Amino acid sequence: MTSVKRLANTCLTVIVAGCLMVFAAASYASQCTAVEPFNQLKPVGKTRLQVWFWDVYDAELRTETGAYEDAEQRALQLSYLRDIEAQDLVDTTAEEWQRLNIALTDTHNQWLQQLQQMWPDVQKGDCITLVETAAGHAQFFGPEGELGVIRSAQFTNDFLAIWLDEKSRFKSERNELIGAQQ
Repeated sequence: MTSVKRLANTCLTVIVAGCLMVFAAASYASQCTAVEPFNQLKPVGKTRLQVWFWDVYDAELRTETGAYEDAEQRALQLSYLRDIEAQDLVDTTAEEWQRLNIALTDTHNQWLQQLQQMWPDVQKGDCITLVETAAGHAQFFGPEGELGVIRSAQFTNDFLAIWLDEKSRFKSERNELIGAQQ
């Protein structure tokens, strides 16, 4: 009789665990797709950033036309495939700007401080989405909804340059994002 109870308990545990995994997968998928301003735009391209043998994030670029050239509104969504602290995200932003020869002015340093206050530490499965507003400002969304806005078209251009500039560190990923033929 006890072996029957154990078997029943084991089966119940497996069923509950399976249901929890399905629920977790559904919430993961919806977390990245819940940004309505991003969903209203048309896909341009997607890529996965891998550094050495680590998957870092999946990226998707969207615009109002579905093309990169001459887009008036851009949106970039990063779906993280590993845990990364907010400070590391901010430090990497500064490093990439320097690599692109974007001078770190006092204004850039203020923007970096804003990002530090705005961005959460990301966990595997989290997304951070930038949507360019009609004024060219950068509106950020995270796992819990809107994170904040940096009200500068220059910031938006400099920030997106990390992925979209011709001198971007990861050229093949950049080309996949902008839909360029290789």
